[in-house]
Amino acid sequence: MPDVILDGSYLEGGGQILRNALALSALTGKSFSVSDIRKGRCNPGLKAQHLYCVKAAAQLCGADFTDVEIGSETVAFFPKKLKAQNLDIDIGTAGSMSLFLQAVLLPAMFANAPLKISVAGGTDVIWSMPVDYLKNVFLPHLQKYARAEIRILKRGFYPKGGGKIEIEIRPKFKSNDFENFEEFAGYLKQKGRIVLEEQGKLLQVKGVSHASKNLWDAKVAERQAMSAESALKKLKCPVQIASEYSDTYSPGSAVTLWAIFSKGEEIDSLNPIILGADALGERGKSSENVGKEAAEKLLKEIESGAPVDQHLADNLIPFLGLFGGKIRVSRITNHTLTNIYVTEKFLDVKFKVDKEKNIIECS
Repeated sequence: MPDVILDGSYLEGGGQILRNALALSALTGKSFSVSDIRKGRCNPGLKAQHLYCVKAAAQLCGADFTDVEIGSETVAFFPKKLKAQNLDIDIGTAGSMSLFLQAVLLPAMFANAPLKISVAGGTDVIWSMPVDYLKNVFLPHLQKYARAEIRILKRGFYPKGGGKIEIEIRPKFKSNDFENFEEFAGYLKQKGRIVLEEQGKLLQVKGVSHASKNLWDAKVAERQAMSAESALKKLKCPVQIASEYSDTYSPGSAVTLWAIFSKGEEIDSLNPIILGADALGERGKSSENVGKEAAEKLLKEIESGAPVDQHLADNLIPFLGLFGGKIRVSRITNHTLTNIYVTEKFLDVKFKVDKEKNIIECS
C-alpha cells in the first residue's frame, strides 16, 4: 500500500499533481498512488511528456512504478534512495520542458552530488512558464538552496518542439547526509525561510523578445520589444528588452519580461524580489499585440503590490513546505492550492491561506 494516496482530479485537475508528487516522492522516499490523472482536461490521462516525468524521476531515485502508457489515468510510484545522476531527456514533441522540470528539479537540488539535466522539447509553449521565466524569475529564488545554472541552447515552438536546454545543479544541502528524511527536514527548517511580503523599490525591467529566423524580415522580435517598452514607459524605470532570432523546427515568437525590486539600493541576490510575465505569438496576432500583452500582464502583477506573481507562487509551494516562510502573492490560483494539497500530503506541514490578503504561510 503506498504511503500517500492522491486524487488526480483535485481542483486544478491537471498534470501538475503528478509532477509535484513525483518530485516530493523522490525526495522524501514516500511512495504514492494517484488516480483520475488529468481528469479536468479534454483528453484525460497521461500524455507523452508525463511518461518522461515518471521515468526521469524514477531514474533519480531507483523507483519502481506501475506500467504506464499514454492515456493511463492511474500511477503508483515506489521510490528507493535518491542518487545524483545526469539526465538526458528528449520529450519528442513540443511538450513543455519547464513543466517537465517540476518533476525532477526539486529532488536534484538535494541529491548527493552535482548533476546535469539535458532536456529537448518546447521552450515556449501555451499554458506553461517559458524557459526564460524559469531562468530569470524562478531559479534566482532557489540559489540560496542550491546553485542552478541554465543554458538555453535552442528554442522550440509548437508543434515540432526541438528546443534544448541544459541545467547544472550543485546541491548545498544533501539529503543523503542524514539518517532519514525527517531528520533532513528538521535541518532544512533552520536554513533560510522564504519571506516575501513586500515589493520594495522597482529598480528595472528586463526581458527577452525572440522569434524564429524566418520572421526576421518582418522584424517580429524588434516590434514585440518596442511595443512592450512603450507600454512600460509609465513605470519610469530603466527597461531593457533584448531582441533575438534563432533556428527552430516550427515558426514562433514570444516575449518574457521580469521586474526586479529591492528593499535597499542594491539587489539582494539570495533573497530576490522578481515578478514575471510573458506572451506567446500566434497566427493572426500582431507582434505589437504580443508585446503589449506581456507588458500589461507585468503591469498588473506590479500594481498588485505583491512580491510574488501568481505563477511563481505555485512553483514556490514545495520549497515553502520544506523551508517554511510567508509570501504575499498577486493572486491565489487553483494551481497554487493544488500544490499545497500535494505538499501537505508528503511533508509534515500545514499551510495557512488568507484569501482576502493573498498571504500564504507555512511554519
